[in-house]
Amino acid sequence: MDRFDAMQAFVRVVEAKSFTKAARTLGLSNTTVTQLVQQLEARLQVKLLNRTTRQVNVTADGAVYYEHAARVLAEMDDAETNLSSAARLPRGRLRVDVPSPFARTVLIPALPAFHARYPDIQIDMGVSDRMVDLIKENVDCVVRGGVITHESLIARRVGHLPLGVFASPGYLERAGNPVHPTDLEAAHHSVVGFTSSRTGKLIPFALRRDDHNIEIHARYILAVDDGNACLAAGLAGLGVVWLPEYMAQPHVARSELVRLFDGWQLTPMPLYVAYPQNRRVRAKLRVFIDWMVELMEDAGSGPSADGATPR
Repeated sequence: MDRFDAMQAFVRVVEAKSFTKAARTLGLSNTTVTQLVQQLEARLQVKLLNRTTRQVNVTADGAVYYEHAARVLAEMDDAETNLSSAARLPRGRLRVDVPSPFARTVLIPALPAFHARYPDIQIDMGVSDRMVDLIKENVDCVVRGGVITHESLIARRVGHLPLGVFASPGYLERAGNPVHPTDLEAAHHSVVGFTSSRTGKLIPFALRRDDHNIEIHARYILAVDDGNACLAAGLAGLGVVWLPEYMAQPHVARSELVRLFDGWQLTPMPLYVAYPQNRRVRAKLRVFIDWMVELMEDAGSGPSADGATPR
């Protein structure tokens, strides 16, 4: 038995809670992964996992061993990374999940510069606004707008996204041009609601001007939980929308959207990179996070508050 291979198989099974998923990410067969874990249990003379036909759970002894094994594997990975040119040129697969509008409009167009700097990093990018189980799905990090409060994650603030209020010319022709934000509460107006994928609740629509803060309670005929869908609804004239400036600006330039409420501001949306707190930050993730900060700073949307520093 190769102790390193067995330890790696065990750690991956615990994180994935599945022999099948662990085998897939390791590029091994289910039988090989099962045998490695069984051999490790035999060598340690303890039961590390409870197996049923539907799930795999770590035992109390297994949980203790997992913490040590995960730390050893992380330290070995760091030691290899720090040798020779690896410290200067991190390498390997980086699995990230990014909201679709941000990926399409901001991140992917900038990736040639990232790959020119780090040619040996391969990025597997999931594009979604959904909740992602980073451990189970073996994802290194997620990029998300809005505050991240999940206790199992460390969130590094990498920037902020200025927001604005917009409507299509067709909507304004039909419903009239609102002069003050509270005009949206009239019966002939509607907004496109935006639902948090984390809470399932509508995100409040609040604006400020000087020291005056107001929260708008307008009716909606459509609520969505995806940025692209919100933009599409605004372009279709289904209601007034609030969007990140980077999404709306091209459509404002083409007169497909009209900016509303000059002088009023929405609180910018914080942008975070989040990763599991029980994982040591590898060099490939560290440079990606640092590059994200640079990207947002170059766009004039750098961090406006301190975030957690990767360990």
